[in-house]
Amino acid sequence: MGIKIHKNHIKKVKSALIRNGYPSQNELALALGLAASTVNNFFNGRNIFVRNFQDICEKLGLDWQEIFDKEIDDSDNTVVENLPRQNPQPQTIPNSVTAIPYPEGSVALDSPFYIHRPPKEQDCYKEITKSGALIRIKAPEQMGKTSLLIRILHEAEKLGDRIVYISLKEADSQCFTSLDKFLRWFCASVSRKLKLENRLDEYWEDDISCNMRCETYFEEYILPEIAQPLTLGLDEVDRLFEYPNIYGDFFGLLRYLHEEARRTSIWQKLRLVIVHSTEIYVPLDINRSPFNAGFPVDLPEFNSVQVLNLAQLYQLKWSDQEVNQLISLVGGHPFLVSLALYHIANQDIDLAEFLQTAATDSGIYCNHLRRLSSTLKQQPELAEAIREVAKASSPIELKTEIKFKLQAMGLVSLQNNKVIIRCELYRQYFSNF
Repeated sequence: MGIKIHKNHIKKVKSALIRNGYPSQNELALALGLAASTVNNFFNGRNIFVRNFQDICEKLGLDWQEIFDKEIDDSDNTVVENLPRQNPQPQTIPNSVTAIPYPEGSVALDSPFYIHRPPKEQDCYKEITKSGALIRIKAPEQMGKTSLLIRILHEAEKLGDRIVYISLKEADSQCFTSLDKFLRWFCASVSRKLKLENRLDEYWEDDISCNMRCETYFEEYILPEIAQPLTLGLDEVDRLFEYPNIYGDFFGLLRYLHEEARRTSIWQKLRLVIVHSTEIYVPLDINRSPFNAGFPVDLPEFNSVQVLNLAQLYQLKWSDQEVNQLISLVGGHPFLVSLALYHIANQDIDLAEFLQTAATDSGIYCNHLRRLSSTLKQQPELAEAIREVAKASSPIELKTEIKFKLQAMGLVSLQNNKVIIRCELYRQYFSNF
């Protein structure tokens, strides 16, 4: 059963998002541990599960019984007006295909569709308990980095930490015009998400460096103000690579703060989780880089056992044969695998048709492939390189920056200093690109 916002209240709930300190729907989804698509459906007046509807309303300080559409869908004979407030319960395996979520964005905390990749999760949970911890998660796009990050933050919160999630996608272009503006945005974002007063003007002294201003703000205000340790998750840090006037100093600051935990007790309260999509192709002083310090986590693709487990969650009675056919086309790429299983489970397509049409503009990956194509066309060097890689029968060499940009997009895999196409799907599609 699902309910939705009455159309007369949509404007009201959208204003409640900003009023409660959430700059985007994605951030609200992360705070609730819900899929981004669920929150998007809520704000756009589409049906979602009652429990999710109630949880979102509670987070936004809204009375759900006042704003939901009381008209009963003819296909649903259940009256929702008298439903009691439901306490969140752990989600179990769906008992019908209609309960299967569309695979987009991060996997919600309570979702049974999160596939563990041991020992990655347990290693991270152990590491985040350490004073001054620094965890670095690296994997191409749509490999599950953010899903792991929110689980690390959740684990830290269970241990008593205050947690803050910041994606650099939240920042608008004006934030990157100078180091000073970027650091002010960064500090203000942390303050707001901790529900602390913005006191930047008080601590932002003109006669000290920008990095020292940021350091002082944390050391003299934020960390003393909160009783618990702070676990700070920084997502999409690759965005800084395009701003040479910022990335060197900011990454140097992160490395410095991590090292300060060995010398100063106040910095032992700060734990960092940094998420990025590629190897570091920009010039960085090795002594000022956070990318050669802390605990590294490279997220692998799913193996055949994990793909089979996921197929079972999608209620598909598959054997190793079907799993191997899927992997032969898309490898163990989490998003590509999940999207295939979703459409097959919903009987939009069968496995044979999927294998035949996947690399075409009529296949289930058409939007994904068009998005990649659009990005490549904006950078002709990348487009030329992917054509060359797709047609090659053995690993080839590319310029460092091009190699790592293609890796970040998930299009290639590295073999020593050379690259190969990531999967047969991309070979078929980009050979004639």
